[in-house]
Amino acid sequence: MVLDFEKIMTQHLEGLKDGNGPYDTRNFIDENIKIAYSTLRPGSSSGYHVHENNSEVIFVISGTATFHYDDSVEEVSAGQCHYCPMGHSHYMENLTDHDLVYFAVVPNHR
Repeated sequence: MVLDFEKIMTQHLEGLKDGNGPYDTRNFIDENIKIAYSTLRPGSSSGYHVHENNSEVIFVISGTATFHYDDSVEEVSAGQCHYCPMGHSHYMENLTDHDLVYFAVVPNHR
């Protein structure tokens, strides 16, 4: 199956997972997975959340993300990946003055 994110409508939203600020996202979602190509704007953040029934992989395409993962803080730059396993918590911020573009995969675990 080919997913062409150029053909998926962009949603312009505020407050990713109850976070702050604007972000744009193109999503493919079915009963097994969520796959997103997204842009978090400068100064924006996602809300803190626990991955109770899934995990998340975030690959940074451009920019730098600051992740608050469990009790640590880590920066992830273009070409690097952040992984939040099931049972763990995180949120991310874009503390830069440039867009943060990333690709996220959130598989459901049964």
